[in-house]
Amino acid sequence: MDKIEEALTRGVAQVLPDKKGLADLMAKKKIKLYQGFDPSMPSLHLGNFVGLMKLRQFQKLGHEVIFLVGDFTGIIGDPTDKLATRKKLTREQVLENAKSWKMQAGKVLDFEGENPAKMMFNSEWSDKISFRDLLEITSNFTVQQMIERDMFQERLKNNEPIYLHEFLYPVAQAQDSVVMDVDLEIGGSDQVFNMLAGRTLMKAVKGKKKYVLATKLLVDKEGKKVGKTTGNALFLDSTSEDFFAGIMSFPDEVIFLSFELLTEVPLAGIEEKTKKHPMEMKKELAREVVKILWGESKAKEAQEAFEETFQERKPTFDIKVSAGASLAETIAPFTQRQSLSNAKELIKQNAVDVNGESTLDPSLKIKAGDKIKVGSRTFLIAK
Repeated sequence: MDKIEEALTRGVAQVLPDKKGLADLMAKKKIKLYQGFDPSMPSLHLGNFVGLMKLRQFQKLGHEVIFLVGDFTGIIGDPTDKLATRKKLTREQVLENAKSWKMQAGKVLDFEGENPAKMMFNSEWSDKISFRDLLEITSNFTVQQMIERDMFQERLKNNEPIYLHEFLYPVAQAQDSVVMDVDLEIGGSDQVFNMLAGRTLMKAVKGKKKYVLATKLLVDKEGKKVGKTTGNALFLDSTSEDFFAGIMSFPDEVIFLSFELLTEVPLAGIEEKTKKHPMEMKKELAREVVKILWGESKAKEAQEAFEETFQERKPTFDIKVSAGASLAETIAPFTQRQSLSNAKELIKQNAVDVNGESTLDPSLKIKAGDKIKVGSRTFLIAK
């Protein structure tokens, strides 16, 4: 398999309108491509990492890669798969969330080097759109196109509101493609509708064909997103040890898919080995992912820490904290950013257990004898 074919096949759900056309274009010239990331939280997560790995693959082939921060679209909030209206974020919240994103994305992409990736913000052009511009842009779409989306149909059935600004999210995303004049947009397979909106607008405005590449989603057999769902969220600003341990909690059925989406390891023989030795292959998976993000030595240290903590002995709740404070106040000094807001984020992500049970209440009063697990490696006992 040549490198272009691998880029268009590995971890790919579909290429629209056709894979051959994109392959031919890549063989002829250096293409411009992007993926957008809305800063709805301070850290990039495992789902974002899937997209970054695909961008990395194209960057290594010499193509022009754009890491687009959706600081404008993030304020609207993507309605995809949402059965209720998302809470709108302020500009200040969005910019605060995006502060460390270049450093996090830089673990995967090269923002310097001979073929540097570019980091752009879609507020640069979306903030300047006039009402007249908006009328011109939206004239390329119909209400029928928007309303037929599954989550909107569900809301209509349940008599839940659909706000007009939610219709404008794919329109704003479509404008990104036009302004940056890209050849290709990358995103998860749950983003196909939004990405095709960009294809529609590009054809209408510039008469240009824009390709769409949808990556597979890292989901378990029940369709839940692994590494992002309740209790197993993994973030790129966490520690290498926590990330390693988090991957080790993956269900066995996603090991092969994880190798495909999250590593650069050749896939020949991986599926067979996984069936025979799932624990060892999961360790190899975790090691490969941590190596990309933190380097070889950190990957080795993370594996050793995991084996010592989880395989050779039971976790010991040996860090003493004072009883009487709230859960968020108690764990704040032990979070990545050592802040109350970081503590509340972890609690919201179901990454904190009290006496063996997860809780979403940051104000929970901690009593003497309470055992608190923060992430996968920090064990506190209240005195």
